[in-house]
Amino acid sequence: MSTSQAESTQSDGKSFEQLRHECLMKGVLFEDPDFPAKDSSLFFSEKVPVNIEWKRPTEICKNPKFILDGADRTDICQGQLGDCWLLAAVASLTMKKEALARVVPPDQEFAQRYAGIFHFQFWNHNKWLDVVVDDRLPTVRNQLIMLHSASSNEFWSALLEKAYAKLNGSYEALKGGSTMEAMEDFTGGVGEMYETKAAPGDLFNIMKKALDRGSMMGCSIDITSSAESEAKTSTGLVKGHAYSITGVEEVNVRGQKVKLVRIRNPWGQVEWNGAWSDNSREWNYIDSAEKTRLMQNSADDGEFWMEFEDFKRNYDKVEICNMSPDSLTEDTKHQWAVNVFEGNWIRGSTAGGCRNYIDTFWTNPQFKLLLNDADGDNTCSVVIALMQKNRRKLRKEGLDLETIGFAVYEAPEGEDHVGKDFFRYNASKARSRTYINMREVAERFTLPPGNYLVVPTTFQPHHEADFLIRVFSETKAEALEMGSNVDANLPDPPMPTPPEEETKEEKGLRRLFEQLAGSPHSPCFLYHCHFNPLSSGKEIKFDGLSLSTCQSIINLMDVDNTGKIEFQEFKVFWEKMKKWIMLFLSFDTDRSGKMSSYELRGALKAAGMQLNNQLLQLVGLRFADENYEIDFDDYLTCIVRLENMFRAFQAMDKFNRGRVQMNIMQFLMLSMNM
Repeated sequence: MSTSQAESTQSDGKSFEQLRHECLMKGVLFEDPDFPAKDSSLFFSEKVPVNIEWKRPTEICKNPKFILDGADRTDICQGQLGDCWLLAAVASLTMKKEALARVVPPDQEFAQRYAGIFHFQFWNHNKWLDVVVDDRLPTVRNQLIMLHSASSNEFWSALLEKAYAKLNGSYEALKGGSTMEAMEDFTGGVGEMYETKAAPGDLFNIMKKALDRGSMMGCSIDITSSAESEAKTSTGLVKGHAYSITGVEEVNVRGQKVKLVRIRNPWGQVEWNGAWSDNSREWNYIDSAEKTRLMQNSADDGEFWMEFEDFKRNYDKVEICNMSPDSLTEDTKHQWAVNVFEGNWIRGSTAGGCRNYIDTFWTNPQFKLLLNDADGDNTCSVVIALMQKNRRKLRKEGLDLETIGFAVYEAPEGEDHVGKDFFRYNASKARSRTYINMREVAERFTLPPGNYLVVPTTFQPHHEADFLIRVFSETKAEALEMGSNVDANLPDPPMPTPPEEETKEEKGLRRLFEQLAGSPHSPCFLYHCHFNPLSSGKEIKFDGLSLSTCQSIINLMDVDNTGKIEFQEFKVFWEKMKKWIMLFLSFDTDRSGKMSSYELRGALKAAGMQLNNQLLQLVGLRFADENYEIDFDDYLTCIVRLENMFRAFQAMDKFNRGRVQMNIMQFLMLSMNM
């Protein structure tokens, strides 16, 4: 991907090329105002423990180089920060030259066109960002204290770490993480992790397909204590190391198929010495041409072959970073099909929590996945990944990772947003193995063709976060967000009834109207008065309508724009009010005079109006109290104002549905400030 395809992150909107050109024209070195050489860029929760000086490479050594003799693992030495997870990912990145060239653009150096500015590219929530930094680095006694190269005059890795720290808000924000997290940010891929001792039966095929799709794969041996780190086993393997998987093959040995895995130790020359190692007798049992093909890259260079069963016995974890199509080269054998959605959990409307909280679970965002094309054995292979956004950056505000997960259901036909009863009586077809406080939860599923419903959630309700959900499928799949329609089905008011044809109830209603209409009070006070007969049963705990609610009702019912309510308008309102009261009572289950704001979608739908998630979130923020409840007056204000808006647009001869949604959102934004 070129720089022009990645978005600039600078607050002034200027690109790397523009900023470098300006500095060269002025004869100055770049100083980044967005990530200044100050303590705040290092730590947010503690004071800097030592006297740190920010120095440019030209001040640290005589002949600085951006990259010296190629970027490789020796360029990655850990500093004072606890970000070894990032270093391991950078080491793996150096083995994937195409991906490295994107993350570390080669068009920069300390000689020609040097202006104290460098840039790096990272994948961030479904888009590539171009992050610029100045080259002032934190030092103590003229030595780099963060990530650095073994060569004292090479600086690409130190500057890469600085750019990644800027993306996440500070160096401190990089403390603690998983290698897969950084690998995804370097590639735009989606990560999977398998325990070899509890692996699915088709793990070998999963690994083979992953390599065919250009995925990055690694494996490791667990350690039970820090003393075991770097410990060498009797078979030549090293515990705690991050190995790379570079090949997956099947060979014929005396008429039998044998599964082999090729592994590379990027840290040194230590190799496996068991079956199928470089000089083992097993190689004598296969065709010489096959042997030559498999052994051509396997000298004493840390790369070796193992039988798959030996691999599972000796290694504990396999990590796969599945690459998105835009991360791959054109000669990649196969590519994933990818669907991506962004959303958020907002308390009071769409933060419903997990299935344990059945009363609110159904209010979470829902996504329909259409798997129509089987990829083998009449099944569809998909990887579903749920990622929470910006949590590292939010650490300085006291927020950390939420506990997240998801469930997959067989989707019912014709539903725009599936309701509570469906989840009460239908079990999930698949789900994340656990709810966990990680940036991303990803699982691979094999499902029969069909339509599915994906419900991402936090573990507990009322917890807010933004999220990204990605679906990687081996064959093309369709996906869409549920509950995205904005519509209304509002019947026209009935024709007026001549006085001589009025029923007994209508005559009683006319007498009430004439009594109230004769009052000297304002129309708004009229509604305070006339409401009591409707609530005489004391079914609703209610203190009367507010003035703003009264005005909204008048705007809705005054169809002839006289500023007054005629009897026929009053009669229509009376019928509406009875319906609204019955609806409210059906959702006010404990007769507290309030309904849960999570029930608003259902209440509005019963009243003939349908809102999408974004509008529901706005309504919930405007009308719900701190306990996520809405009283009758606010419920009435909400429903009347929405009906006003829908009727105004329905009265127009020609209108654009997309614009209806825009104007309703503008109306709601305004009403939130009233």
